[in-house]
Amino acid sequence: MIVHSKFAQRSSSSFEFEEGSSSSSELLEGPSSTSSTPGHTYDVFLSFRGEDTRHSFTDHLHKSLKANLIETFLDDEKIETGEDLKPELETAIKASRASVIVLSNNYATSTWCLNELVLILQQRKTSRHIVFPIFYHVAPTYIKKQEESFGVAMAKHKQKMEAETDATKRSEFAQKINLWKEALTQVAGLKGEHLNGSRGETEFIEELIKDISSRLRITSRSVLPQLIGRDNSKKFVTSWLKDAASSHTADILTISGMAGIGKTTLAKYVHAFHSHEFDSSSFIEDISGKCHNQYNGLLNLQKQLCDDISKPNSIQVHDASRYTSQIEKAVACKKVFLVLDNIDHLDQLDALLGSKAFHLGSKIIVTTEYKWLTKSCALFKMNINSKHKTLLLQGLHETASQQFCVIMHSCPTIPRKVSETIVNYCQGNPMALKVLGKSLHDQNVAYWKGRIQGLMKEKDYPLNNVLRMSFKSLPYDDDRELFKHIACFFVGMDRYVTETIVNACGINTDIAFKDLIDRCLISIGWNNELVMHQLLQKMGRFEVREESPKKPWKQSRLWCHEESLEVLKEKKAKEKVIGLALDMKMLEQQKFRETFVLKTDALSKMHKMKLLQLNYVQINGSYEDFPGQLRWLCMHGFPSNSIPQDLNMENLVALDMSYSKIKSFGICNSNQQQFESTQKLTESSSKDKTLLRSLKILKLNFCKELQCLGSFDELPSLERLIATNCTSLLEVCESIKTCIELVLIDLRYCEKLEKLPTAIDMLKKVKTLLLDGCSLSGSRIETGNMDSLEMLKANNTDINTITSSSTIPEATPIPINLDFTAISIPKSLVKLSLANNNLSTESFPIDFSWLSKLEELYLDDNPIISLPNCVRSLPVLKKLGISNCKRLMSIEHLPHTLRELTLYSIYKPSLRKVVFLPEMSPLRLLIEWKSFAPSSFEFEGMIKVQPIVAVEEKLLSSLGWTKLDFLNKQCIETPNLNRESGKSEIQMYHQFGIFSTIYGAEDMPSWITDISQGQSISFTIPSSSKNLTGLNFCCVQHMFLFQEDDFFYLPMMIITNKTKSYTWMYQHYIDKVSVGGEFLVLLSHWMFGKNEMEDGDEVTVTVTEEPGQTRVECGVSFVYDNGKTDEEEENVLGYYKSWNHIIGGDLSPFETTKGEYILNTRRFMMHADEVNYDHQFVGEDSSFKERNVWFRALSQRKSHSHILD
Repeated sequence: MIVHSKFAQRSSSSFEFEEGSSSSSELLEGPSSTSSTPGHTYDVFLSFRGEDTRHSFTDHLHKSLKANLIETFLDDEKIETGEDLKPELETAIKASRASVIVLSNNYATSTWCLNELVLILQQRKTSRHIVFPIFYHVAPTYIKKQEESFGVAMAKHKQKMEAETDATKRSEFAQKINLWKEALTQVAGLKGEHLNGSRGETEFIEELIKDISSRLRITSRSVLPQLIGRDNSKKFVTSWLKDAASSHTADILTISGMAGIGKTTLAKYVHAFHSHEFDSSSFIEDISGKCHNQYNGLLNLQKQLCDDISKPNSIQVHDASRYTSQIEKAVACKKVFLVLDNIDHLDQLDALLGSKAFHLGSKIIVTTEYKWLTKSCALFKMNINSKHKTLLLQGLHETASQQFCVIMHSCPTIPRKVSETIVNYCQGNPMALKVLGKSLHDQNVAYWKGRIQGLMKEKDYPLNNVLRMSFKSLPYDDDRELFKHIACFFVGMDRYVTETIVNACGINTDIAFKDLIDRCLISIGWNNELVMHQLLQKMGRFEVREESPKKPWKQSRLWCHEESLEVLKEKKAKEKVIGLALDMKMLEQQKFRETFVLKTDALSKMHKMKLLQLNYVQINGSYEDFPGQLRWLCMHGFPSNSIPQDLNMENLVALDMSYSKIKSFGICNSNQQQFESTQKLTESSSKDKTLLRSLKILKLNFCKELQCLGSFDELPSLERLIATNCTSLLEVCESIKTCIELVLIDLRYCEKLEKLPTAIDMLKKVKTLLLDGCSLSGSRIETGNMDSLEMLKANNTDINTITSSSTIPEATPIPINLDFTAISIPKSLVKLSLANNNLSTESFPIDFSWLSKLEELYLDDNPIISLPNCVRSLPVLKKLGISNCKRLMSIEHLPHTLRELTLYSIYKPSLRKVVFLPEMSPLRLLIEWKSFAPSSFEFEGMIKVQPIVAVEEKLLSSLGWTKLDFLNKQCIETPNLNRESGKSEIQMYHQFGIFSTIYGAEDMPSWITDISQGQSISFTIPSSSKNLTGLNFCCVQHMFLFQEDDFFYLPMMIITNKTKSYTWMYQHYIDKVSVGGEFLVLLSHWMFGKNEMEDGDEVTVTVTEEPGQTRVECGVSFVYDNGKTDEEEENVLGYYKSWNHIIGGDLSPFETTKGEYILNTRRFMMHADEVNYDHQFVGEDSSFKERNVWFRALSQRKSHSHILD
């Protein structure tokens, strides 16, 4: 198959841009931006009354702002002189993105403070300056009405004005007083934070810092990759992403360039910033490296992509074509954003993209060194040119922290010529600059110059010289040996496992790992795996090859499978070899067809060998020939049914016999008395037995014929027992109690294992116990005395069940006699997973408070109806998974400590209500709307849906919606709210302070007064003596060539206040609907705060063009308060105004640029399609990639309780 024709089907155009070319620069005209804030010197200007708060609250706040990397201007002058504002203060206000105003009792006594306030509010009006008022032990009412201390202060100013004898000065003073009064009234009406003693200053400041960081998007500075000197690259890719998304086409962009130039970093930046805008997304990193260095590497990448963009499949697939078919189905039905990083072969594209069309609006980025791979699509070639080098140098000199290229925390001032020499020698390559900068860390200029001069004398390729210099500058031999070990054998392996093995080889890993990480030579991945850039891995292997370039058998390490095979065949290996890897499966992938049987005497002379991998190798001879100094032995696919008795394993610390045919490991005795008897019988002969005294890690994964695990008394040092997917395993011997050093037991998916040894409760050091998929229905899991146990995962173990919950009909009551006694839970637990165990709400204990350390709880796939009460009592719970609970109807009052909620369902949705406590912490949400009942549900603070017939008349009246009774007889169809199409009543929806409804009609309601043909309408808000409370906007769509089963795509609604430079772009959470006819009406009411819309503002409302439309009509009407009291208004709309993320509230998570907001709930959610559920627990040091933002249901200013009927 030729990939180019395949791309042509999906790409709307074929074009090529080269970085630095005139065409790309013309496309991206305009000032260059950086990751900081263009045009601003400061993030925050602090306005405060010195005598009130300088040495208390303001000082504490200023220190916290600086500690959180928020650039802050604080006037150091302790005594105010003169009436007018100092020029430098005026300049600082204008150079700040936001102001924090500490309104204390004596604030208004200072004319200086009042002048600052006037200027700050002017900036707010003219330049989108953000204002954070803090009412510091004062009531906003006193400020607004100038009462109490504010009234006294203003009276004194008035007296001073009246005492002025100069008429001109008196007039100017009077004008100032009017401006001050107006400013005080205005700032009192803004949303602000109250500090009145009800909470401590420390907590108050922490919340304020979070709010400022969120609204100014300062948190992204530490999350997004640094792109110094790459602004045009970023602009180009972002522009391509946006342009094609609006055209409803699927496009592919190839980013090409030399290794290390920053292709992956650029793609990561764009993906991190825009992935939330798509239905699903996936970033597949280093495809080439994983395909070439890992067995079944491409198959694993296909699985990762499938899991990212579709529901994870528990069925094991071993056929690449089946995965390709699954990928094609997934990308055809949703808008996806994929990044395929480091492609080097057409077969990889075929396997990961398939050949069928993508859903409209999908985007695919491919990074590669070979631009010929994808000819029929958009191509962006990354270059290093003079302009880029100039920008890079500016980054080196102008970026205060020098975070990217030359990373030095206490660096000297670097002469520009030295910097230029460095950048030129490295050819501007970011990877080389980063590594070189780390190796020169904390050195003086003379050292820099000397190093550069030495590099210039080298004859090899400059980039390789830079990387080698970093390697050679490592301070210790252990550092260099560890680096070579990792480069040759351990990339992608668990850090703990590698540390254990290499420690046993005599290397101090505590220091060596830190040195390598500090110098950017390795990093630790999300799953605690070792990550090394491909250039660095090549350099490390090059260093080994240089030991004997033409005679590999004289090298210290043999990692190349072809060379290892040749050396073993010819029996050339010498004593110098300390590590060898041979994987026949990897050779088979490379079309190697020769049959090979290893004769063990080929190993007999390798007396220094400590690391040996012989995967899927046929062996002939005596195992006594194996080297006696082995520390790591990996033999996947070992053909014998038992471990050879003559194999010397005395010094082994890690043994991996996964995918082997062994049937038993040691002697098994499940009965305690039998074990003790056997132990006595064997004590006399123990001196003759070969004990694995040093073994710390035993891996027996996917040994399908393994039936018994025993003889643990021969493994006194064992720390990790890993035997997953051993589908024939029946027994784990009681002798496991002798393994007192065990910290991890992983027996997942040993489906025939029906009970655990009773002695397991005696293992006091075990921290992690993983039992998913074991058949433990007939036994009790005794862990109550395991004092160190932090993680217990017992999903799908059938504890306490007779039948699986998946087999119980939906209408069948859950047996009430099920209880929680089948498992004893130690109070030390930090993570607990009990998914798919048929636990009903009544199965749980009344109280869970003894689990005082539990931070993560997963209850997925259980038939609970509501959140068990005991969950609410967990004092430090941070993560909760409650997905695929097909009977679940409500989740109320989650623990206020919760920081992450996972919620999705593959079943017909029943969930109707999610309600939070007012004092809830900000949440990260991993949810999808398909989990909710389509006709009526509420996710408090995010969305509320109810039949319009059930909406109170006074609410409709407050929106200005009248004469809508005819809607009671209509219905709509929403195909993508559920797994199948279904009709429902006409609904009213509420999100972001926007009410809306969708129905079929040819005309707008009669009370829509201003109507315009086309996709937009512009108007000026008329003057009125009444307060404007909202705007009704209505559009009518007509579909060309309508057929009965056609669906309307709902447009994006865009409201722009040109006067105040605000833009709100609202995308309804429903993608498309059918109203049973060719005309669709989308009616919405926009609730605004006090300052977003005012008399005289020029406003434009637009709807985007959607496929199949032939006519669009738009109309608006204005809604005023009609003389309602605040209390009446509060009773009707108060609950909706109490939501946090509404217009006039906190929309910072949705702000794209200043004053521009994309109101789409996907910004909050990591969709279930994007979560890899197989990695809930991936190790003690696992971390989670943050791809969404924090959600808080209710405003901290105003909270109301509410129950959905």
